[in-house]
Amino acid sequence: MPDIEVSAPEAGHGPVARPPLAVKLAYSLGQAAQNGGFDTAIGFIFFYYSAVLGLSGALVGAALAVSLAFDAVVDTVVGSWSDNLRSRLGRRVPLMMLAAPLVAISVGLLFSPPSGLGQGGLFGWLTVMSVAARSTISLFNVPYIALGAEMATDYAERTSVVMYRAVAGLVTAVMITATGYSLFFANGGLQRPDGYPGFGWSVAGLLLVCMTLCCLGVWRYAARLPQPEQAPGAMWRRLPGEVVEIFGNRSFRLLFVSAVILFAALGLNASLNNHAFIFVWRMKSELIQFIGYAYMVGILLGVTGAPMLQKLMEKKNVVVFGFGLLIANWLVLQGLMMAGVYTPLGNAALLPMQINSFVAGIGTGFVSVAYPSMMADAADEHEHLFGRRREGLYFAGLGFAGKAATGLGVMAAGIALDLVHFPKDVGRSVGAVLTHDMQVRLVLIWGPVAAMVAIVSLVIFASYGITRARHAEIARALGRTSQAG
Repeated sequence: MPDIEVSAPEAGHGPVARPPLAVKLAYSLGQAAQNGGFDTAIGFIFFYYSAVLGLSGALVGAALAVSLAFDAVVDTVVGSWSDNLRSRLGRRVPLMMLAAPLVAISVGLLFSPPSGLGQGGLFGWLTVMSVAARSTISLFNVPYIALGAEMATDYAERTSVVMYRAVAGLVTAVMITATGYSLFFANGGLQRPDGYPGFGWSVAGLLLVCMTLCCLGVWRYAARLPQPEQAPGAMWRRLPGEVVEIFGNRSFRLLFVSAVILFAALGLNASLNNHAFIFVWRMKSELIQFIGYAYMVGILLGVTGAPMLQKLMEKKNVVVFGFGLLIANWLVLQGLMMAGVYTPLGNAALLPMQINSFVAGIGTGFVSVAYPSMMADAADEHEHLFGRRREGLYFAGLGFAGKAATGLGVMAAGIALDLVHFPKDVGRSVGAVLTHDMQVRLVLIWGPVAAMVAIVSLVIFASYGITRARHAEIARALGRTSQAG
């Protein structure tokens, strides 16, 4: 293992930390536990429970919102725990190792509800299992993301670490999407319940392998990173003060609030993807995967292009560009359909939807790389302002924003389905056609409403102020060498 350039304990002073390639590759596999694998798989849950199993949309939304809200609280606790944990494996890796098997079990059970459950039973199963899955994912993901911020301290190198992570997540997402649509959901299988348990346990196995390999590949490097002294006192006593402290940083507040609003829009839109593709654009379930592939290719271009754009502009501008592409994805085809100008159906809808999703993928890639990198920069600013590093709480805050707000978006989607009287029995009828008015209402919620919410987020985000020059000043104050690459 090459020598690791790290800063001195507690004070955070010293040369820049840059992980070797092997460590970055191993670390990137952990992304399967969040955006790559877990989130891709969970994307099927809303449609599965509402359209296939017939659970009320409001109950599905409420169950998923409860799990996301609970998970958001867990994020904060895990963030503080991992910030103060000391072990021979480092302060992050032990929690990641503990979480891996728990994630696999809970994901498998989430997709395998017992037969014969009524509305109450299904609601209970979905609530409990989604809480378990989300909480165990947090136990892995919060220390995992915080470790990424500690592994590299240079302004540009952090973006490189996030890029590796994003590409690995993309590869995992492609594997899960291809397996799901080609093996478990082919020939209209998305609307039949028998394929979902096998799909869920397959995903669980893949997540377990990826998380385990990640832990094995990074623990030696992580163990040699500085471990600040543990904060005195019990966690429940010190945590409120730590939370107040991180909100004392304006940069964190702006990132947090804008993330809350953006993720609410994303949750609303993503929850209704399959509803729109099947019941508005009348696409066969096996064709939907190719929309997903176009989206992932766009993400790949976005995550690999973000570091190059960062050399030409500030990270903030990269995010603004990504916002614009996402908003366009939610307005163009949807607006044409609602105006009665252009509504391609079936196979004819595939290419337009692929182009739309490809554009959205580029925007998502820009945001997914630049945003966490900016949060790491804000954590540096926090150390400069308050004298302590809080990566765990900072990324727990980002996770809290994402999960709580996504929960609000998902719940809004479920309530909206009930408000527009979306028929509960139509999901299991392959080839069923909704009334035109119902389709317009569904598209309105799916696209333009989500876009308006995202615009509010963009306005708030515009005030974020850590530039390349500002970060260089912070790095010098902390005694680090910062390369503005």
